[in-house]
Amino acid sequence: MGRKRRQWIPYAYHHIYSRGNNRQNIFCDSTDMVEVFRLLTMIHEDTPISICAFCIMTNHYHFLLKSEEVSISKIMSIFNKRYTDYYNRRYEHVGHVFQQRFNSSPVLYPHDLLRVSKYIHRNPINTKNPMVPRMEDYPYSSYQYYKTSCPPPYPFMKPNDLSSAFAIPEENALFEYCKYVEREEV
Repeated sequence: MGRKRRQWIPYAYHHIYSRGNNRQNIFCDSTDMVEVFRLLTMIHEDTPISICAFCIMTNHYHFLLKSEEVSISKIMSIFNKRYTDYYNRRYEHVGHVFQQRFNSSPVLYPHDLLRVSKYIHRNPINTKNPMVPRMEDYPYSSYQYYKTSCPPPYPFMKPNDLSSAFAIPEENALFEYCKYVEREEV
């Protein structure tokens, strides 16, 4: 019996996440993180994708990703396979890197997009021992681009898609988004 197909809605963002096998660390240092962004950029060059929020933790990742032309199953299959190949070569590892196929769910409403992005961006401070004192200090999260208004260096990163979920003028949207994310209640 085949696997259940992942739901793909071309014009919707999807919350996509995956964890290392046995919850092991699979993003061990900055070289591994650079490889993640290199792979996403390469995928974007072949098949345009949009990511409005991401967080790469040591043993898992979260993306709010949209692909209008190619299914997210195809996109994530490429990403997970190529990262696995890289990881296995670098660490002389054999076997599974990821615990299972990626998980995903479409995010269909603006308030849900805000809620999921908040969850993603709060990952580094919502651990038992926070990884950083402030979310914008975590270098492997897109939150820093919202907080500092610094343009992201990645062509796939689309912060305006997320800030447009607020029904307020664009010049205030980033500020309001950051206020929303920094409130502790989820």
